[in-house]
Amino acid sequence: MNSMLLEQANTIADGALHKARELKFAPMTVAVLDAGGQLKVLKREDDASLLRPEIALGKAWGVLGMGFGGRELARRSELMPIFFTALNAMSGGRMVPLAGGVLIRNREGQVIGSVGISGDTSDNDEICAVFGVETAGLSADTGRTD
Repeated sequence: MNSMLLEQANTIADGALHKARELKFAPMTVAVLDAGGQLKVLKREDDASLLRPEIALGKAWGVLGMGFGGRELARRSELMPIFFTALNAMSGGRMVPLAGGVLIRNREGQVIGSVGISGDTSDNDEICAVFGVETAGLSADTGRTD
């Protein structure tokens, strides 16, 4: 399977939101994109603040566009701020280089999409993203190197 099914995208979003409620995190917004960068699912919890959908989309879009998880994206943005300023300008401001953006890989290791979550700290957003991806039986690539 090289593409993400709507059922998988819903499972990822629902799993992530379930984990957020279990851990009593702030209200979350989850965006799931397919491998072509098209939105499959966007879920915004009640009381999530105004810009959360855009931030979640920016996290998902950035990791998919660059091909590595949000942790690595954040690390590189700190090392090369001028380059990332240019990338953000070229992408129309669509990149949010932070944890909470996760590549979604199938069992063969192919990227089939990405998920971005916003609502709590970036670390907590990432916990929920990973849980959602794994709930769907897929692999989460956070860009973590340790």
